Amino acid sequence: MLPENIELEVVTPERQVLHETVQSVELPSPDGYLGILPGHAALITELGIGHLSYLKGAETRYLTVIHGYAEVLPDRVIVLAEMSERAEEIDVTRAESARERAQSRLAKSGDSEMDWRRAATSLERSLIRLQVASRGGVPSPRRHA
Repeated sequence: MLPENIELEVVTPERQVLHETVQSVELPSPDGYLGILPGHAALITELGIGHLSYLKGAETRYLTVIHGYAEVLPDRVIVLAEMSERAEEIDVTRAESARERAQSRLAKSGDSEMDWRRAATSLERSLIRLQVASRGGVPSPRRHA
């Protein structure tokens, strides 16, 4: 018999970000998003930069995930992320400043490849933080297809 829920745990080197029982999870991988439902086949996957969303009751909630790994089991998902934060924890002013700095660095010609990659990664991180923050700290209603 398949489990009805998933135990979701998200941790970073600094803290436990989340530990909840949920109905589904969507994770960012380097190649796109991975949807997880109860009873999913066991796997370990690398994480990219993106949002992690999960369904809790009738609400979809969001947090950022920046690199790391996830272990998926039929009834549990454990996310070990380099960085993660809930939508309501994001400092929007700081994220917008980071976006502006990254865009400015990218616009400069003559920067080394390494500097360009750092700026591109900073831009990607700030944009995902702004995207998650825009969804707000208040959970959004479940979307119906």
